[in-house]
Amino acid sequence: MIRVLHIVNKMDRGGIENFIMGIYRNIDRSILQFDFMVHNNSTHGHFDDEILSMGGRIYKITPRKQGFIANIRELNKFFSEHRYKIIHAHLSSLSYVEPFKIAKKYGVPHRIVHSHSTKQGGGRFHRYLHALNKLSINAFATDFFSCSQLAAKWMFPKEIYLGNKYKVIRNAIEVKKYAYNPRIRDNKRIELGIQDKFVVGHVGRFHPLKNHVFIIDIFKQIKKLKSDSILMLVGDGDLKGKIETYIKENELEDSVVLTGVRNDVNELLQAMDIMIFPSLYEGFPLILVEAQTAGLPCVISRTITEEVKITDLVTQISLDYPPEYWANIVLEIINKYSREDKSDHIKSLGFDIEDIAQYMQNYYLKLIV
Repeated sequence: MIRVLHIVNKMDRGGIENFIMGIYRNIDRSILQFDFMVHNNSTHGHFDDEILSMGGRIYKITPRKQGFIANIRELNKFFSEHRYKIIHAHLSSLSYVEPFKIAKKYGVPHRIVHSHSTKQGGGRFHRYLHALNKLSINAFATDFFSCSQLAAKWMFPKEIYLGNKYKVIRNAIEVKKYAYNPRIRDNKRIELGIQDKFVVGHVGRFHPLKNHVFIIDIFKQIKKLKSDSILMLVGDGDLKGKIETYIKENELEDSVVLTGVRNDVNELLQAMDIMIFPSLYEGFPLILVEAQTAGLPCVISRTITEEVKITDLVTQISLDYPPEYWANIVLEIINKYSREDKSDHIKSLGFDIEDIAQYMQNYYLKLIV
């Protein structure tokens, strides 16, 4: 049995976590197992029970922001007591690379850094750390993965990026699960009481990078032009209360549906008519692959890598344009679009999680042979 240690913040429902779990569910767990080092020592993660049921182990480490000394001490203790041959760290920046340094010190031979973003989300000090660690990460990591070329350029030193010494691992999905299905669409819209509405959707945690205030501003303009419109916001997060207040200030309470975290996102995508995604930055949003598979038109910001345009359903707009412009584009698209299933096309491009899981399984096994 080969065990791979995945290093994450917490196994809650999110793009990175869904990607890891998609691979985990589709590998041969009789020969390969996943364990998780989570940087959260208090709360229960959304996927924790499933991980344990599949034979995975979860190790909790004090987050650096709650105690740097405790974090370092616990990392040293962990790697002195556990003999892993492969660690796979999923990062949005290089402001935190201590697990790589300590794993190397204790003889972990294969140390994978996986880039999942294209911009630093912290303050100036974190940006400084990222820039500094970017110069030396190849001294601590042995393998380099990225969700996109843009994410690789952001995360890796020139020697790695320009030398093509990294691998792009597609953010893949369960294609069959997201294929457009008119029956599911009709049933879900009836269930939600929105069968006669024009549904603008967004899926994402309530975090500054997702730009929810701008989403509300765009929807307000859509509502002026198309009175039967509603906005469906799927997700949760620290900014949810602030966004709820902003919705009330704009007198949109009766036109905005806040679903919270859901297990039926695939069906909610069927119920939507169009998705708006004006993020300030992203790596390679998994939800946009899922939306395109469901035949859902997507209007997204230009800050997101063009690599996500895997069908003709994606329209990119600069965040410099006002909400009125975004609203007009949304309505222009929907007036001329006839929805259709894109799942076969998505699968042919290599975005099926079963294929990526097989690739990852083979990659891990070859490292050990």
